[in-house]
Amino acid sequence: MKMLADNSPVMDKTKELCSAIADDPEYRSLMEKVERFMEDDAAKLQFQSVQERSQELGQKQQSGLELSVGEVEDFENAREALMGNSVAREFMDAQQILQSVQTAIGKYVGMTLELGRVPAEEDLADQGGCCSEGGCGCG
Repeated sequence: MKMLADNSPVMDKTKELCSAIADDPEYRSLMEKVERFMEDDAAKLQFQSVQERSQELGQKQQSGLELSVGEVEDFENAREALMGNSVAREFMDAQQILQSVQTAIGKYVGMTLELGRVPAEEDLADQGGCCSEGGCGCG
């Protein structure tokens, strides 16, 4: 497929977009937060523990079992402690923003392929916007 050839206009613009993202100061700041988290073993362990406990409690509820007050309190305490860890909290915030950027770009490109033209703001608004908030003013 010529459109995906390494030196095609589409791939050139894709690389240009990737370069713009990689060079963006906000992106770099987000990645610094991710890297800081990845280097903090205690924060990673705390994050993983809360994630695993959340899944365990969710599975227990889905199987029809009731959660005890103690289980809920223990989980809430662990989650609050995690949110009190600035490295973990900044990581989670960065993850959410990066996911939003990826979703918005994917939606924009997807609509272009679907419509056969660059989507107008109205096209995005009809779909709830890039971030489902409307208007695509993401950020």
